[in-house]
Amino acid sequence: MTATTIPTDQLSDGARALLGEPANLIGGDWETGAGTTRLSSVNPTTAQTICDFAAASVEQGERAIAAARRAFHSGPWGDATPRERSELLLGLADLMERHRDELVEIVVTEVGSPVTLSRAMQVGMPIDNVRWAADKAIEGPPGGYEQALPPHFGTPPSSSLLVREPAGVVAGITGYNFPINSVVWKLGPALAAGCTIVIKPSERTPLSTIALIRLAERAGFPEGAVNMVLGEGDVGHLLSSHPDVDLTMFTGSLAVGRKIMTAAAETTKRLVLELGGKSATIVMPGADIDEVTGPSVLRWARNAGQGCGATTRTLVPRADYDRFVAASAEFVGGLKAGDPWAEDTDLGPLIREEQRTFVEGHVEAAVAAGGEIVAGGGRPAGYDGYFVNPTVVGNVTNADTICQEELFGPVGTVLPYDSLDEAVAIANDSQYGLHAAVYGPMAEAIQLARRLRTGAVSVNGGGFMHPRGPWGGLRHSGFGREMGDDGYREFFEVKHVQWPLR
Repeated sequence: MTATTIPTDQLSDGARALLGEPANLIGGDWETGAGTTRLSSVNPTTAQTICDFAAASVEQGERAIAAARRAFHSGPWGDATPRERSELLLGLADLMERHRDELVEIVVTEVGSPVTLSRAMQVGMPIDNVRWAADKAIEGPPGGYEQALPPHFGTPPSSSLLVREPAGVVAGITGYNFPINSVVWKLGPALAAGCTIVIKPSERTPLSTIALIRLAERAGFPEGAVNMVLGEGDVGHLLSSHPDVDLTMFTGSLAVGRKIMTAAAETTKRLVLELGGKSATIVMPGADIDEVTGPSVLRWARNAGQGCGATTRTLVPRADYDRFVAASAEFVGGLKAGDPWAEDTDLGPLIREEQRTFVEGHVEAAVAAGGEIVAGGGRPAGYDGYFVNPTVVGNVTNADTICQEELFGPVGTVLPYDSLDEAVAIANDSQYGLHAAVYGPMAEAIQLARRLRTGAVSVNGGGFMHPRGPWGGLRHSGFGREMGDDGYREFFEVKHVQWPLR
């Protein structure tokens, strides 16, 4: 089945009414794609196509950038006050709350995230993050929109003022695993700061973003402030290289991130890149194995392992290795992979068949090289979609490919260590540096967290998605930050104004 209009057997009337027909928002107008290829939204639970439609053309991308530029320089958005920007963002959050059920339905259908996770993290968290952005519009960036500096009694004596101004046109290229939040992390702070934005969502989950942008239009943002193009790599290259884009933000793979860096070099464009990770959990000596096993497994199994910050390498004291493996096997055996609409489902499917093939291929290669599946494995029976059971692989070293390459699937590894110094060395021995987790006595665990070369560390189950906490990584995990004061700072340029002191 291929159809532009979404059929009734895929989504409810309410969800379809919110979505309309897949289209691009360019300067306040909705346009069908004019590209030569077609994009598909696929239900990963059933492997059935929800709908397909023409991709946006490069020319449509160029007009979206031009619309954003006009709105920033000469449209009403450039003159909007912080209070006005905040009120519009609050209106968007209210609309998201009002249409929470439809948003959850679209995400569950298109991404395959279990309904319980979708309510909390896929939809609930983005609503909170839009409200945070509304608050930041009033609060301003660190130091405020204007900041007087102390007089300088040099030669000549001078007075100074720092003026923090919106960066300009922002391009947001987003991932498929958390499609609404990945957009919100870019759109919310950009609009709060007074920037305009062009969003290119993942080709794999376009409907979730369309639903959000439809609500942004209803909220009343002026034409050109918010734009969206449903394109492929050629549109992504345009958004990374065009001279009228001031800041490009990308969430996705290292391979694509490198291409964006190359494209951005043409215009020395500012970038914020979140490129994934191969994060570690350190279980410290003295930690209660029975207590920490479940939370540590969920940190890499949740959302079928499709999370950039998934802590897929678990390091345990050698004396506790066998016990931890046994506890992992028991916990994994109790997890349910299956229908994402069931309230008791823990894991839904992977996004596509090629992703499942990629994940299973790496597990098979690890076993062929001497690794052992010590818990889980295989596929749940009775489903046509792209399911993989949570899988724990042991008898591996940190140098093995399965411990170094991001899989984006529900696969974790367990490695023993003999000292905390060795555990830290193993955890830091990665091309990535996005996230880590530590379990152990609180004071010692916090001190250990300071030794880990990552952008974020979760201690004893502490969450890592606080709106005021920045998210981003080191090394091949990218650079720059999203959310928090440090993330909000990315959307501003700082101007130093000086005059003689009299």
